[in-house]
Amino acid sequence: MATPAIEFIGVSKKFRRGERHDSLRDLVPGTLARWLGRGPREPLRKEEFWALRDVSFSVGPGEALGIIGANGAGKSTALKLLTRILRPTEGHCQVRGRIGALIEVAAGFHPDLTGRENVYLQGAIMGMRRAEIERKFDEIVAFSGIAEFIDTPVKRYSSGMNARLGFSVAAHLDPDVLLIDEVLSVGDVAFQDRCLTRMRTLLRRGLPLVFVSHNLTAVTGLCTRALVLDHGRIAFDGAPAEAVREYRRLGQEQTPDDVDGQAHSAPIRITGVEIASEGLPTVTVGSGADLRVRIFYRATQPTRVHAAVDIHSADGVYCAGINTQMDGRDLGEIVGSGCIDLVIPRLWLLPGCYLLTVGLLDQATLQPFDVQHRAHPISVFSLKKDFGLVYLERSWEHRPAQGPRAGTPSPRRMPTSRVAHERIEEVTRP
Repeated sequence: MATPAIEFIGVSKKFRRGERHDSLRDLVPGTLARWLGRGPREPLRKEEFWALRDVSFSVGPGEALGIIGANGAGKSTALKLLTRILRPTEGHCQVRGRIGALIEVAAGFHPDLTGRENVYLQGAIMGMRRAEIERKFDEIVAFSGIAEFIDTPVKRYSSGMNARLGFSVAAHLDPDVLLIDEVLSVGDVAFQDRCLTRMRTLLRRGLPLVFVSHNLTAVTGLCTRALVLDHGRIAFDGAPAEAVREYRRLGQEQTPDDVDGQAHSAPIRITGVEIASEGLPTVTVGSGADLRVRIFYRATQPTRVHAAVDIHSADGVYCAGINTQMDGRDLGEIVGSGCIDLVIPRLWLLPGCYLLTVGLLDQATLQPFDVQHRAHPISVFSLKKDFGLVYLERSWEHRPAQGPRAGTPSPRRMPTSRVAHERIEEVTRP
């Protein structure tokens, strides 16, 4: 059996908040104990916390491990341990071979040097010889798509340009292992597609890959296995689709009961949310497929409410806001337990990761009784190559030239809708 290229064995990492040591008296014994490996394990002090706790995994040739979890779950700490930026407090981690890593947007870049100079600098940091960098330089720059700015200091670059150049260097140094953090999210859609294509090519060559991302679509489409980290511990290790489902379940459990000052004594509470498509619970939805958001509730007294669902993209763009008030739907007086369904017959969002907010509002005042803010992730997949956030149904028409003036636009006025025509008359009426 082949030796795994990446091994994480019982790894824990402890950090301290604030000052590292209060006095020399604390520093010397602690340092000696670590050097000599002696003394019992001490409990956490009040200023300490575990960023990772007893985490174990391995990645073999041609495997892609996705790591997902909420902010602060320990994902980036794991990558920094693999790249030896950090050392584990306990346990052992090892990466065999040359590492291609991109864990910060401008890692290894000097702001006052040009893009060209930083390609050589970062390549050298990653273990490339100068002759190797020179041989691959044109390919690196072409892949990054910023050739016209390659002789500009990188302090003038946007975060997306930094990510383009950093990923291009990391992916072209012929690494033995590739470690990628969420920084790819700052690139545009076309560049992200190129990055994913490049990673799939490296996987086919047998390269091990660790990929940290909030883009659940990319994780399920690229990775052969996924971990869910929750407060520094492994909550799930298995198939990517199942990992996404567990990540979503944890998000629901950890939604606070008291949000934005909502009182615990509210007469109605959300007890659960289920997302389904084509009749089955899911976290991945095809663009153009149906989407059903089912909000379970429990009302302790008769209550009149409006239900609301908002959709945001992973980078915070507000995509849609839907509620029963705007749709003129009166749910009547609610009491006891039940559910409210929002049914979208065709969800024309383009591929990406989205977060759903669900809420129950007072029908009279529109004050929230219970809101779960961006607590329910969904991933949209599609074969369509459109850009932006939504797919627009359309058709194209072509009329071949017929006569010498066939290509000249008609002087006729374009038809105006009745509503627009009435509005124009209203504005222009003396």
